[in-house]
This record gives sequence, C-alpha cells and structure tokens, in this order.
Amino acid sequence: MDLSRAAAAALDDADPLAAFRARFTGVDGGLYMDGNSLGRLPVETPAAVARVVEQEWGRGLVGSWSSWVEQSRRIGDVLADGVLGARPGEVLVSDTTSVDLYKLLVAGVDARPGRDVLVCCADDFPTDRYVVAGVAAARGLTVREVDAHIDTGLDLDVLAASLDDRVAVLVLSQVAYRSGALVDIAEVTRLARDAGVIVLWDLSHGAGAVPAELTAAGADLAVGCTYKYLNGGPGAPAFLYVRRELQEQLRQPIWGWFGARDQFAMGPAYEPADGVDRFGVGTPPVLAMAAVEVGARISAEAGIERLTAKGRALTELVIALADEWLAGHGVTVASPREVARRGSHVSLAHPQAWQLTQALVDRGVVPDFRTPDRLRLGPAPLYTRFVDVWDAMDRLRTVLAEGAHESYPTQRARVT
Repeated sequence: MDLSRAAAAALDDADPLAAFRARFTGVDGGLYMDGNSLGRLPVETPAAVARVVEQEWGRGLVGSWSSWVEQSRRIGDVLADGVLGARPGEVLVSDTTSVDLYKLLVAGVDARPGRDVLVCCADDFPTDRYVVAGVAAARGLTVREVDAHIDTGLDLDVLAASLDDRVAVLVLSQVAYRSGALVDIAEVTRLARDAGVIVLWDLSHGAGAVPAELTAAGADLAVGCTYKYLNGGPGAPAFLYVRRELQEQLRQPIWGWFGARDQFAMGPAYEPADGVDRFGVGTPPVLAMAAVEVGARISAEAGIERLTAKGRALTELVIALADEWLAGHGVTVASPREVARRGSHVSLAHPQAWQLTQALVDRGVVPDFRTPDRLRLGPAPLYTRFVDVWDAMDRLRTVLAEGAHESYPTQRARVT
C-alpha cells in the first residue's frame, strides 16, 4: 500500500463522495477526526431552521402543525430507506436515545412474560447498561452482563451461551463505542430468535457510516442517535425502529398524547396509535427536527453503500499509517483489523493517550479520548478527505517523535 501523501490525494481525486464535503461548514478550518462523536454542521441547516422559525412559526403559527405533526414519520422514512435498510413506517424520530431505549426495552420485556433476565454487554456504552439496570431494578429482573474484549469486541459463542429461556431482551450495540468492533446484526438476531429472545439494537455508533440492513436481518427493535454521522446537531432527537410485524404486539410504557390513536380527540383514556406512531410520546422538538431532516437527507443521498466503502478505506489508511509510523513509539491498534469486523472509527492504545489527545488538539487535530488509554479517530466519510487522515497521522507521529505530549498533565491531574 502506497502511504505517501500523493497517494492519499489521488484517492481524494477518485472519491465519488468528494462533492459532499462542500456541503458542510468549517471543513478547511482544521483536521476534524471526531465525526463519530458529533458531526459537522451542514451548510443547508441554518437556512432550514430559519425557515421553520421565520415562516412556519413566525407566520404560520399554529397552522403549521399540519406539517409538523408528520415530521417524526417523514424523517423516519428517509432514514429507513436511505440509511437503515428498513421499510416505510418502521422508523420514528422521537425523544432521545436513552428515552427510546427505555421505551422499547420495557415494551420488549412486557412481550416476554415469565422471563426474568435481561442481557447486555459489560463493555457497552454506559447509557445502555444503566437503562437495562434501571428497568431490571424496577421490574425485579436479573441483569446478565456478557464479557467482551475491549479491543476485539463480543465473542458470539460467549453471547450464545448467555441466551436461554429465561432471557426476555438482549440489548446490544452494533458498533462498540470504544474500539469500533462491529457485530453482525443478522447472526445475533438468529441466535436470539432461536432462544425466543427479542434483540434491541443501539445503532448510535454506526448509523450513517455502517449498514444495518434491518429488514434483511429480521431485526426486532433498534434505536440510535442522529448527531454523529447523521449530522443532526448536538442533542438532536434520536430515532427508533420497530419491525412492522411487532408493532401491534407491543405497547410502550410512556403513554403520551403523540402516541395516542386520535391525539386531537383528547379522549378520556389512552389507546395506542396504529403502527410505529404508537411509540411517540410528547410534542416533538420542531426546530431540532428540521436540522435532523437536513442531515438525514444528505446521508440518504450519498447512499449507505458508498458511505460504508469510504469509511472502510479511511480507517484502513489510519491503521496502515499507525503500523508504519507509530508502532515504534508504543502505539498499538486497538480496533479489529478485519474490515468486516470494524465500524467507521479506529482506536489507538498508548499509555499517555490522554496527553496525546491534548497535544493533537493544540496542533489543529480533533480526535477524542476514551478510557482507559485510547485515542479514538473517527473520520466521517461524508466530509473527511484521505489527505486529512494523512495529515492528522503525520502530526501525531511528530508529537510522538518530539515527545511534545510529555509536557501535558495527566487526565487525573486535570480532573482534580
């Protein structure tokens, strides 16, 4: 593999997604390698939000609800078709990831009466584990945490051994937040179904960069955020997915008026709406939804196949440069090397990863840090160039060669 900067520039020249870079702000203002935490601002978003503020709210006032009331499903259908591999009417943009996770988890538990165990991954994102623990505590259930390797992720044989006729719901991330280890949704769904277990997927760390193909996999339930690769903005509303065949069987626990059958009848008793609408709760955040719609449509236009292909190529370049330039400085690749087992970010392990992160920020590179000693790089395929990856890695090797990170305080010193 040619690791020269000229070779990286040639990849950019041949990139079928190259034109999308101009549709994001600030792309020439630094080397942003944290698109897996917060995506960039699309150029179209301020005008889209302003249009809602000035025209729909400012002039249309309450009359604009005829459009707003359809937002959740309209954007959901964009994500279903263009990003998630789902069918129309299976995805709803609603609430936060944590709230959606809670709603679907409780609905899944109620759909498996007599089963008293919830399964999750011991190394999963904190919210997932916390929500599982909270539901278990409230319902008198037992939590069974499955161990996973911090770098290579979940062993499916170990997972299979944890699934039996006591398990109601398995909660699992498609992409491990720390290492980027990727789980096969179809294979896990098959294992769970054989045991009569519902699987609730968290797609937050891959949606918009990694294919989910929910319908093809026969997935039951899923949630995910829209502010990472989908570029919906900080704190943007999340999405939830419920397989069409399950929708009428499930009843979520938060009975809000946006999940009611005839919400404007203001009836005396709650009756859930038909289809995926029953998983709504309260009045949606209309302004934030306008930003989500822009990001969702850009990702759908780019196409998940092209996004996946470029994400894999970008992370392959990160790994190749790490092996070539950084191994001699004590840096090791802490993500799966097999491209089919890795999401769209790469973790690098180093005892002083925190100091390296700070040194890079001061040199115009934005990565992020994850405990205990991981420097995480998330080049987003919509707007990150191959030369951006090359330049970021070049600055990292310079920091290491010069020992520039040694002057930075440890994370513990910073916290205290």
